[in-house]
Amino acid sequence: MINRFCESPLWDANRTLIRVAQGQEPAELVIRHAKLVCVTTGEILDDTDIAVACGRVAYVGIAPHTAEHCIGPRTKVVDAQGSYVAPGFLDGHIHVESSMVGPSEYARAVVPHGTTGIYWDPHEAMNVAGLPALRELAKDAARVPLKCMITPGSCVPAVPGFEDTGAAIDAHDIAEAEDWDCVVGLGEMMNYPGVLAGDSHVLDEIDVTLRNGETVTGHYSVPETDRGLNAYIASGVSCCHESTRAEDVLAKLRLGMYAQLREGSAWQNLHDLAPAITQHRIDTRLCNLVSDDNHPQTLVSEGHMDRILRKAVDEGIDPMTAIQMVTINTATCFRMQGELGSIAPGKCADLVFLDDLHDFRVTRVFIDGDEVARDGQALFCPAPFDWPEGMTHTMHLARPIDDNTFRIPAKDAKGNALEGDYATVRVIVSSSGSTLTREEHDQVRIVDGELLADPAHDVLKAFVFERHHATGKFAYGFAKGFGIHGALAQTVAHDAHNLLVVGDNDHDMALAANELLECGGGEVAVQDGQVLGKVELPICGLMSPEPVEQVAAKVERIEQAWATMGCTMASPFMTMGLLSLACIPELRLTDRGYVDCTKYQFVPLVVQDDAS
Repeated sequence: MINRFCESPLWDANRTLIRVAQGQEPAELVIRHAKLVCVTTGEILDDTDIAVACGRVAYVGIAPHTAEHCIGPRTKVVDAQGSYVAPGFLDGHIHVESSMVGPSEYARAVVPHGTTGIYWDPHEAMNVAGLPALRELAKDAARVPLKCMITPGSCVPAVPGFEDTGAAIDAHDIAEAEDWDCVVGLGEMMNYPGVLAGDSHVLDEIDVTLRNGETVTGHYSVPETDRGLNAYIASGVSCCHESTRAEDVLAKLRLGMYAQLREGSAWQNLHDLAPAITQHRIDTRLCNLVSDDNHPQTLVSEGHMDRILRKAVDEGIDPMTAIQMVTINTATCFRMQGELGSIAPGKCADLVFLDDLHDFRVTRVFIDGDEVARDGQALFCPAPFDWPEGMTHTMHLARPIDDNTFRIPAKDAKGNALEGDYATVRVIVSSSGSTLTREEHDQVRIVDGELLADPAHDVLKAFVFERHHATGKFAYGFAKGFGIHGALAQTVAHDAHNLLVVGDNDHDMALAANELLECGGGEVAVQDGQVLGKVELPICGLMSPEPVEQVAAKVERIEQAWATMGCTMASPFMTMGLLSLACIPELRLTDRGYVDCTKYQFVPLVVQDDAS
């Protein structure tokens, strides 16, 4: 695989690097007196010099050797003054769209925190607008120094036959994208049932990627570590970020799979996963730290990979081990260790200055030898990107929405009217900080032929409307765990990103839905006929054209609104957005109905008496 993410390919630069290393030609940049974080050996090398040319490291002078012989009249010399200098941080699995801004604005948020490269699965936008969206996102990403290495969405839709999306991706689309310079692998293969069943649609996408010598990223979310996991890995999938238990991590490592330990805004798994490392004497070379999804206020107020490094150290992971998990291990996972992930001759000069190896405060960031951030501020400012109409007008419903839209008829699966005052229904139960849901059977009242919400017991109505092609499809059910009075609506509804509305009364639900139809998508909180907070996301219904700080402030206000409405979850909108994600157990709601995500079959809302 040819790396297009350095200033110049090594075969164009090696003659210059050879001369610079020997003092026959001056370097462009020399960093002196650094504490080098040597991830190849796990050492801290005091008083080390680093010489850079052509965007790459030409010479590493380990005391008593120095880079004085590389300094010429025009060489920029930076005295590190004993700061730690580490390789640039790499996020091995991220969905930029979850930050609610485009990739260039995302770069401005994360680069000051030491992130120099991301392995990005844009399946969120691709589910809305397909390969054309990916092409536009790549154009925006190319305008900034952050190395946005793309793994195109493999599951668009995530679970075929169970949801309706704005686009569909197949092996021919993946083959086309694989020819783009920015593409380095295949996005997370969420359709693990398809892999295990030998589905040709799924395996054709994997095979295209393998033939190109690139990495197939995974999503094995079930707590099964024997036959299914073996088969999944044997297909060619080589990494997975969906571990929720330490035993999942160990099983994947023992079978030769990269285990990507996740710590995002909502999916805070590191506490449960770290014991796989801290309580076992294992080799950690196949371990990565990843974020998966981050809300904008997390990036603005807490950071990115530096935040995850702090958390890892707090959980007892050795600082050097943690840094290896965001540098050389990640580069090796994507077969790019010859270019990225360490500070060594010939490698890209992606460097991060740190005050210490506990708080990981980043003071300076260099990408390809150019300083791109200092003291928490990016030294680049991209102009707004001109998004095409196909990505900014994506709200297409077949019918108006009013209060009556949210009536749930008291009928069984055959359409027969239910008798009595109560019915037993399936309810999706969500938990803070978890991607998993569980199925619960609760009783709700029947009044005038309608099934009612039960706010006293936190049983809310949930609706999903197809919003891409005006098909008129929609489905309904009940959700639990949010604890709110009022209504919430969002078009960030993984992975089909249809219009999702949850609430305890029809009027607030209708108002919330119409607010998003008017602004082109986003997130809104409504209570007693009043809009308490709103985040407009007119780009695919997922992203805002505004600066990340402004978006973060809006998200913070809407989370305050959630709290006012009674919710105690962390990043509640992110948790709510998974109600329709039909590739993770147990029960989900798509625009086609309830999906049992353990058996992969549709199930009725009303539970028959003999099954309750």
